[in-house]
Amino acid sequence: MTETSTHPAPVDYRVEPSQYRHWKLSVEGSVARLTLDIAEDGGIRPGYKLKLNSYDLGVDIELHDALNRVRFEHPQVRSVIVTSAKDRIFCSGANIFMLGVSSHAWKVNFCKFTNETRNGIEDTSKHSGLKFLAAVNGACAGGGYELALACDEILLVDDRSSSVSLPEVPLLGVLPGTGGLTRVTDKRHVRHDLADIFCTSVEGVRGQRAVDWRLVDAIAKPAQFAAAVQERAAKLGDEARRPANAKGIALPRLERQDSADGIGYEHVNVQIDRSRRTATITVKAPAGAQPTDIAGIEALGAAWWPLALARQLDDAILCLRTNELDVGTWLLRTEGDAQAVLANDALMLANQDHWLVRETLGALRRTLARLDVSSRSLFALIEAGSCFAGTLAELAFAADRAYMLALPDEPERAPRLTLSEMNFGFFPLVNDQTRLQRRFYEESAPMEAARGAVGQALDGDAAVALGLVTAAPDDIDWEDEIRIAIEERAAMSPDALTGLEANLRFASKENMATRIFGRLTAWQNWIFNRPNAVGEKGALKVYGTGQKAGFDLNRV
Repeated sequence: MTETSTHPAPVDYRVEPSQYRHWKLSVEGSVARLTLDIAEDGGIRPGYKLKLNSYDLGVDIELHDALNRVRFEHPQVRSVIVTSAKDRIFCSGANIFMLGVSSHAWKVNFCKFTNETRNGIEDTSKHSGLKFLAAVNGACAGGGYELALACDEILLVDDRSSSVSLPEVPLLGVLPGTGGLTRVTDKRHVRHDLADIFCTSVEGVRGQRAVDWRLVDAIAKPAQFAAAVQERAAKLGDEARRPANAKGIALPRLERQDSADGIGYEHVNVQIDRSRRTATITVKAPAGAQPTDIAGIEALGAAWWPLALARQLDDAILCLRTNELDVGTWLLRTEGDAQAVLANDALMLANQDHWLVRETLGALRRTLARLDVSSRSLFALIEAGSCFAGTLAELAFAADRAYMLALPDEPERAPRLTLSEMNFGFFPLVNDQTRLQRRFYEESAPMEAARGAVGQALDGDAAVALGLVTAAPDDIDWEDEIRIAIEERAAMSPDALTGLEANLRFASKENMATRIFGRLTAWQNWIFNRPNAVGEKGALKVYGTGQKAGFDLNRV
């Protein structure tokens, strides 16, 4: 993963507040403030300036980190104000010149991470009660308005010039990040004809009209804006379930070892086989003595296995998604003591209402959801020495296929799969189904059979009978069957597989989040490839040059 003459330096998602160039995080009592002040010369790639508080991937990496700081280091915070330090500019959205010079894959992955970060705001509001207020103190366009839309409420300054807008269609020939377009309808319930006007206009909507159209929740004159922000943030915080006097835990920089063909962490290891275009992701069970109560969890802090695992696996997924575009199949493995995994599951279950456990469950939930929406083929390999139990069994259920080794002549060495209560509601997909509900289309008989097997160490035959794995080849056929499956996958069109996997993984239930990712996979992916957007006279290419975009007028 080192830089070469044809590949830029890999993106590192590890950052901490002392390294922030674009965000300032401040905390006063129960209210945190995230202030956007983007450094023009602080782009994550060369070739553009981040003018008018416009952002790129580096800005969102800092936001992702800052949100985790609030979740874990400041548990007393009950509401977060998201605002701008720039005069009369809240945020002008994704940097257009960055999009114009970026590869197709970079644009799509950037949009996906941006939407995941905004989904994370909504996920935290829903599950932890931490509320977010967008204090829009200036012009708010495109991705800037998408950030505001992710918050629980939007307060707009009524200064006769500040407006909200989604101008991507008329200006750039692309969609409003798909998250903006979807939230306007699904979340804000903007009437569809008004949304049509809004999303095809450049100038935006301001003042009372923005309230009337449901684009914002309230407006305030400049002289009253600061007081209105504080008042509304305090009121939102009254709804939160966060503790008033808890002591937070520090999130130290993740330690990892990078090599040309791998990434190593304490609990996660990634090995890349470029000839087969595979990455083997091995997740390790906890080793040694584990905590048995809240005091033990608090003493470990970020080193507690479930939280450390969530952070390490999340980083590994992001590194692979961004830096290893040709590695199309991820092989999911586990190793270690299944009982240690189940003991941590039981501890989380018993203390699920404690703030630190609740936030750890949230980190695991969002990490597994990031795995689900990654455009990679996922095969789980359940082998001797594995520990697909409870929380780690979710990896097998996230996979497109799960193969489990059968050892009829050595049953004592045969791998086992064990369900726990964690598999029944704690880690839903982004469509709010559990992975088992998705697997069985919520049919009662297989769901009841699976629940009846909680705590049982299932061998391959039992797991196949319950429908929990795809196949259980014996040791004679194992290597050939896995090899053939991987080779067949590698020979197929990555584009077709991305569409196939997205359809099958989110088959029966839709919600706002699945529509966002589905539209990103299909519509935006297609639009980003079209000459109307990225051709020599495409809107993205000629923006800012004074030239007029040249459109192919055929409707496709």
